[in-house]
Amino acid sequence: MLLLWWAWMAAGVVLLALEMLVPGFLFLGFALGALVVGALLLVGVTVALSWMLLLFALLSLIAWAVLRRVMGVRKGQVKMWDRDINED
Repeated sequence: MLLLWWAWMAAGVVLLALEMLVPGFLFLGFALGALVVGALLLVGVTVALSWMLLLFALLSLIAWAVLRRVMGVRKGQVKMWDRDINED
C-alpha cells in the first residue's frame, strides 16, 4: 500500500490532462480528489483500499461542488441559447 501513492498521483495528472482537452471543468474535481488521496498516501496515511476509494469519491464531490459554486452560473444570470438543436 505504501507504493500506491504514485498511481493516485499519475491518475490525477492524467485527469488534469483530460481536463485541458474537454471544456467545462468535467475532470478537474476528479483530478483534485486523486491528487489529494495520493498526497495523503505519500505522507504516510495508510487505510484500506475501500476507504481510499470512499475518500476519493468524497473529495471529488466536494471539489466539484466548490468548482461549481466558484465557476458556475451566477445567481440571476441566465444561459442564452443561440440555436435550437432541432433546427436543421
